[in-house]
Amino acid sequence: MPKPLRGVLAIAHTPFTDADEIDSPALKRAVDWAFAVGADGVGTGMVTETFKLTHTERLGLPKLLVEAATGRGPVFVAVGAESTRQALAFARAAERDGCDAVMAVPPLTGRLSEAHMLEHFSALADGIEIPVIVQDASGYVGQSIPIPVCVKLLDRYGPEKILFKPEAAPNGPTLSALRDATNGRAVMFEGSGGIFLIDSYRRGIAGTMPGMEQLDGIVAIWKALQRGDEAAAYRAYFPVCALVALQLQAGLDGFLAVEKYLMVKRGLFANARRRKPYGWELDAETAAEIDRLFALLQTALGTTT
Repeated sequence: MPKPLRGVLAIAHTPFTDADEIDSPALKRAVDWAFAVGADGVGTGMVTETFKLTHTERLGLPKLLVEAATGRGPVFVAVGAESTRQALAFARAAERDGCDAVMAVPPLTGRLSEAHMLEHFSALADGIEIPVIVQDASGYVGQSIPIPVCVKLLDRYGPEKILFKPEAAPNGPTLSALRDATNGRAVMFEGSGGIFLIDSYRRGIAGTMPGMEQLDGIVAIWKALQRGDEAAAYRAYFPVCALVALQLQAGLDGFLAVEKYLMVKRGLFANARRRKPYGWELDAETAAEIDRLFALLQTALGTTT
């Protein structure tokens, strides 16, 4: 029986050795830390550099995550690909290795009609027993998923099988539109890195999927919201937002550069190596501002939890 997905579900970053191989011990160290600071589960996504992994690496990563998690919470993996056949292969490997769900974006290199998009996600849902998280990452990559497609998938498979991660701009109204179109049945997650977390929480999300670099801050915000302590939530929220604002200036490359910098700063990764090519490097002045904001976050966490 797959473990249910709720709460703070940390998206793992992929650590690489100097030989550009996946650093499995560093990945396990990061997963251990994530659960130690309060993550409810772990998974992969865009900031895992999923599309920069080799075919063999993508097939092997689910097993590494499941082994690292050791049953402490649900594990899900991103299986988005350019063909339904590819996505199904990744999804079946994930299910075989013990994952509790998969997450998929539509193909990125073409624009699908609503009928073809429905066919694509239906094939995924029919091809595996575990749930499918339908991810609209169009706020930063790919095409948006029309709400009628989401409604049809939910009607066909139900909320235990089909879940949603709507990241189309504007984030908040998109969440509300999906919630209202499904009469509140849609199980929704947000993935803004924290910058839209409080607004999204008020719109009825079941959880959040942040990268790991600010996970202690995200957990503090989530727990404060759950206990109705908005003052504590905002104390952690403001430095989290300031850090995300720096990441946003360079899109996905910006997120990855800052995230890996902070993973090294926390002692979880040996280096901040990213898979090439990429279009943005972290300069010394930005790094210095990150250091200042990170210190503010740690101070805020001392008064929040």
